[in-house]
Amino acid sequence: MIIRRVNLARLLVLITTTLFMMNAASATLNCIIITDPTGQDPNGAAAGSMSFDENMFQSTFIFSPADKFAILSGGVDTTSTTGGINDTPRLSAVISSINILKANGTAQAAASVANSYTGQRLVVGGPTIGAALTGTSGNYLIVVANDGTITVTPYSGGTAVLPPGAKGAVMHLLHTPGNPQNDNTSAVGQATAIMIGQEIRDGHSATDIMGDVFKKVSIESGEKYGGGAVNIGSGISTADMFTPSELNQTGYPMDQPYVKVDNISGWSVGYPTADSYTTSPIDNNPLQVVYAYDALRSAITVQQTNVTVFSYGSDSPGISATTSQVVSYSVSKHGFDANAIANDINSAISSGLLIGVYPVEPSNINIQTATKQVGVYYTPLTGGRTAPPWNIPISSSLLDTIGNLQTAIGLIIVVLVLFRSTLISSFSRRRKKL
Repeated sequence: MIIRRVNLARLLVLITTTLFMMNAASATLNCIIITDPTGQDPNGAAAGSMSFDENMFQSTFIFSPADKFAILSGGVDTTSTTGGINDTPRLSAVISSINILKANGTAQAAASVANSYTGQRLVVGGPTIGAALTGTSGNYLIVVANDGTITVTPYSGGTAVLPPGAKGAVMHLLHTPGNPQNDNTSAVGQATAIMIGQEIRDGHSATDIMGDVFKKVSIESGEKYGGGAVNIGSGISTADMFTPSELNQTGYPMDQPYVKVDNISGWSVGYPTADSYTTSPIDNNPLQVVYAYDALRSAITVQQTNVTVFSYGSDSPGISATTSQVVSYSVSKHGFDANAIANDINSAISSGLLIGVYPVEPSNINIQTATKQVGVYYTPLTGGRTAPPWNIPISSSLLDTIGNLQTAIGLIIVVLVLFRSTLISSFSRRRKKL
């Protein structure tokens, strides 16, 4: 669940309702990575969560883009007996943690709340407040000093703290009962923690490292179902890309192919539909397979060519999403060029990828370069058309004349067929008279 800044009372109702509707999910990978403790790098802080368990990202992940913090909770499954907040330890711990952070408390204080609740775990952090983790075994603190020294410390209790101003991460990883892979999470956790430290030392961003964490953990430990991740500083997330569509189900397997992409036109198709495509229907280019962990990395990483796309003039299904896809790829290839964007949109219309609208002109493209926003103004087709009429270099009056001639010829043929026998008899009688 991703929760934006709302009134605390509404927040309590929302979380309470969600927890009571499902079996509690216990995230077995919880990770917060901070590569820029100043908060200046738009990709300098990220949080992620996945597991072999059900309901991932629906009850264990609180994210505030406004206040720039994330809280990942977990621990033993708990259920309410009377419906009160105090009867649900995880919920009570999360609310207490939120209150501390909103009162400008430290990440350490917010995470330490879990010590007051049996079997609970809290992972808390943000770009400038550092990160902290409180809970049972399977916990790691990674600190990267200014001289590049990497320190990885396993924790089996207490609170692991990455102080404000430090580069590093906190991570939790345990084996979920029912996961068919052998319980190797201690080895995988240690290796993943070292990898995080090395990549921080080598200058990788937090969002890029998070993609590598999901890849390594999902493949090597089997704790692989999304879940998802957030860019804490920039306020973007994977949202419901990988979460289960129904309650009490597992999310998307993060070690599996997620989508196929045409790197020329930007056209893409998700699995399982992608199994039916080997080339793009737009230009017959081969399609590249993108795995879920790379799709996650891309979704939370702010890039120079990232663009927000708005569509106007048509409410036809798929127009908004497809336009965003086409424009984003056009910008990545050609920059904020109205002519190039219009050409790419019109190619999508010609190929049938966009339907129900007329081709656009560069003047229909409104570009705000400073905020990286593009507005596309469509004129919807009328008369139930899905594709625009052909642009044939013949005048409409000539076409009307041809149409009228065709109609007249057709009527003559119909008359001849209907009165064939009468006409033949009349013709025969005239010949006899002659």
